[in-house]
Amino acid sequence: MENDTSVPDNQTLGVWTDYSVEYKVVSVFLVSLICGVGIVGNVMVILVVLTTKHMRTPTNCYLVSLAAADLMVLTAAGLPNISDALCGQWVYGYAGCLGITYFQYLGINASSCSITAFTVERYIAICHPIKAQFLCTLSRAKKIIMLVWALTSVYCVMWLFLSDTKKLVYDNVALLTCAYKVSRSHYLPIYFTDFAVFYVLPLMLATVLYGLIARILFLNPLPSDPKGGSKKWKREASQGGRMVGSSSSSSTTAASRRQVTKMLAVVVILFALLWMPYRTLVVVNSFLGKPYLDTWFLLFCRLCIYLNSAINPVIYNAMSQKFRTAFKKLCHCGPQRMEKPASYSVALTYSVIKETSNGESPDHFTTEMDELHSPCDQCMPAGKMQYVVDASLSGREQLCSM
Repeated sequence: MENDTSVPDNQTLGVWTDYSVEYKVVSVFLVSLICGVGIVGNVMVILVVLTTKHMRTPTNCYLVSLAAADLMVLTAAGLPNISDALCGQWVYGYAGCLGITYFQYLGINASSCSITAFTVERYIAICHPIKAQFLCTLSRAKKIIMLVWALTSVYCVMWLFLSDTKKLVYDNVALLTCAYKVSRSHYLPIYFTDFAVFYVLPLMLATVLYGLIARILFLNPLPSDPKGGSKKWKREASQGGRMVGSSSSSSTTAASRRQVTKMLAVVVILFALLWMPYRTLVVVNSFLGKPYLDTWFLLFCRLCIYLNSAINPVIYNAMSQKFRTAFKKLCHCGPQRMEKPASYSVALTYSVIKETSNGESPDHFTTEMDELHSPCDQCMPAGKMQYVVDASLSGREQLCSM
């Protein structure tokens, strides 16, 4: 991202002037603040999902991938911007130029692919709930994430051959910069390909899929549980004894799905808006004889990019009860609660709950990341397990709908 500020070929460099004191103070302060908050927040997202078992859902796996990509952008693009403002030139040498440029584009492209992945996952989970039981699984999400990072890593290798350090000779000083080997005319096809694949197409796909999701969620609300087996069990339970909170469960789960979808839609919208100034600037400069390189506007474009990578954990905390609780637990700011109740012995119907290979219940296949007040919460107030006891079964216990 620093490379686009280099002057075009055949342009007289003239006399070099350092950044103003105001620019240095504002740049260093804002970049340090945004990157610092973003690095801490994204690290917390990764730790929360990896260390909390009930947070390991397919959707959260994609959010971990997005957090890792955002960390890469903040460290490879944000931190070098601080040294550039203070020193006025590239200080990381040839190897630093290649490595930092590579990781910049890797983080940018991987974040775009991660957003696309959880958008498709949400679409399948909401619009095709039966298929979601088999397609939206934890193991499949991990495989998709590995494939995304493998493909983007290979794709970004080209930047190792396109980047190089370059000495800019002014009338009063010579400075080192990290620039491209190829000329501006040769670089444009590469950029526009990158622009279309990792910005335009993901946003077009997200617009279509979230439109379909909105039609299902807000015009034709989903039932509480897309799995027919769970409905059948509820009917059998109501006939043999009594059914607990079925109507409230339906409205609660539907509201939860809407909340999760709203949160992810906000992430996509902010991705589009915060990347727009920089993307627009580069597109416009591609058709200008003399590119527009106002220092303050360039700073604004970069700050928008850093903010996009830093703001996602804030969104999760604001719009997800589970993430908010997990963040507090990670920071030891809230009451410590057991992640799972103590072990117990109870007769379970196999069609309702079975142990999977990764030790999770089939409910993980619904990919619901943020059950604000799940049906089981109503059966288990204050973290205590409650049972529906059927007197006709001589005290046999059945677990409430999970």
